[in-house]
Amino acid sequence: MAKSKQQLPKRSEVATSDCWDLSSLYADESQWELDLKKLQRSIARFSSYRGKLNESPSQLAACLDHDQRVDRLADRLGAYAALRASEDQGDDAAQRLKGRFRAVAVSAGEAASFIQPEILKIPSSKLKPWLKHPKLRPYRLMLQRILRTKKHTLSQKEEQLMAMQGQVAATASLTFRQLHDADMKFGTLRDERGKERELSHATFISFLHSPDRDVRKEAFHSYYDQIDRLQNTLASTLAGSIHGDVFRARARRFPSALEASLFPDQVPISVYRNLISTVRAHLPSVHRYFELRRRLMGLKQIHFYDTYVPVVEAAKKKTTWDQAVSMILKALQPLGADYGERLAKGLRSGWCDRYPNAGKQSGAFSYGVYDANPYILMNYKEDVFDDIFTLAHEAGHSMHSHYSAKTQPYIYFSYRIFVAEVASTVNEQLLSHHLQQQATSRLERAYLINHDLDSIRATIVRQTMFAEFEERTHAAAEQGQPLTADSMRTIYRTLLEDYLGPKLVIDPQLSLECFRIPHFYNAFYVYKYATGLSAAIALAERILNGGTKELNDYLGFLKGGCSKDPLDLLRDAGVEMDKPAPIEAALRKFDSLLDEFESLME
Repeated sequence: MAKSKQQLPKRSEVATSDCWDLSSLYADESQWELDLKKLQRSIARFSSYRGKLNESPSQLAACLDHDQRVDRLADRLGAYAALRASEDQGDDAAQRLKGRFRAVAVSAGEAASFIQPEILKIPSSKLKPWLKHPKLRPYRLMLQRILRTKKHTLSQKEEQLMAMQGQVAATASLTFRQLHDADMKFGTLRDERGKERELSHATFISFLHSPDRDVRKEAFHSYYDQIDRLQNTLASTLAGSIHGDVFRARARRFPSALEASLFPDQVPISVYRNLISTVRAHLPSVHRYFELRRRLMGLKQIHFYDTYVPVVEAAKKKTTWDQAVSMILKALQPLGADYGERLAKGLRSGWCDRYPNAGKQSGAFSYGVYDANPYILMNYKEDVFDDIFTLAHEAGHSMHSHYSAKTQPYIYFSYRIFVAEVASTVNEQLLSHHLQQQATSRLERAYLINHDLDSIRATIVRQTMFAEFEERTHAAAEQGQPLTADSMRTIYRTLLEDYLGPKLVIDPQLSLECFRIPHFYNAFYVYKYATGLSAAIALAERILNGGTKELNDYLGFLKGGCSKDPLDLLRDAGVEMDKPAPIEAALRKFDSLLDEFESLME
């Protein structure tokens, strides 16, 4: 039986071999303290550059050199503090490290805040010739990116006002978080074993995985009863966030909030629209999947709360950490010997914090650092099959960071969010391919195929529906239409009918789902999940079916950091995300998997 939270070992009781080794950051806390003091001392030097960046290319380069040294030192300090704090969130000493770093980092950010506005004040006729100066050569791309923002940058007083309203702009999201995470209570339910458990945002989906349909149904209705009672308040907070997006886009002279969000990555609006239109063209296959699920589950009618429970149960077996690592390394052999050797060393000797302990941060993440190893936080459980996929996923992020750090200068090391999920999901695709080839029974292969189907449905189809909701609600606000609980529920209900199809029963409460999605407070982000998995599917197929060129193209992508814009990095890797083809290919794969799954289950 799994241990309860109270039975988890204390951090001090965890074997050193199961913990990450943070010595690539700092050998001990005293070294961290010395660097924190160094960071504090470096802040004052910014004042010597203020008001002087337009004097000469050498003066501008000197300021940028100092700014990069400060950022690079802060990157290392912040990583150590954050990782220490994640080990045990009840460890006051570790939390103080994080708080002390944050205070110094804020001061450094304030001291350096003059740099971009001063650069933008330099006349283009003066700055552009400077870009050829040897001392500014390393910053040419960065400066060109800053210059792109010039037409959307306001006067100094206007920029100051925009900065001053930052706290106000965050109010809608903060209010939603307080409601979502603290104030909303859903009571308790009995699970399929008769055990009474709290129903919450954190446990809601786990209840929907229950094999007992009565449990799933009761959880669904109990949860949405509470959302229903607060729907007007939740609608108001979401509308406030949307109106804030529209205000900031208009203030910066963008045609729409959508185009403002796409601007930093240089992603044309056609990419967003192609995603939606391509997914919509393939919705009949998604509807066919739901109908197959209904038949396999023996239901007269299928509801949304029937779409999470596995159709095929995973084999009940334990996979140790070492076995999982070996399995992943074998699956990733198509990525070449160098990739495998680097990853093997990392997973077996210090990159990973492996198992749960009391107070440890939940979930999993990868933390990339320029001057140190990448680190992976796991809460690995030997009897949870999906944890193998989670480890492969985080390993993909870490290798992306590792290769970028080894190849790029610090300024171009950190990759953009648009490409962040590609390397991680390529690993998942290769692992799934390997496991399907190794499957020893019809049901084992069926389980793995069902895993892929649900991944595509959740990441490409569902996130695209979310993206379309964001576009429609922002467009309504931009056209002066009121955003009320009823109007937003109507938009969402229409999308549910389109995406879920005519045979899945859409309970009236399901239109309330639009008020419980945290990502809607970071608008036009979710589409990147869909494009990321689509790119990953295309790249995995290219690697598996290609040769040395295809592998080198992909490794070049991993080494690229942010040295090019996201679409250019992916194009060099062999995937053109500004065209519908990768989305089409991913959804054709869904069709093919669905055909095989149906034949296996007949």
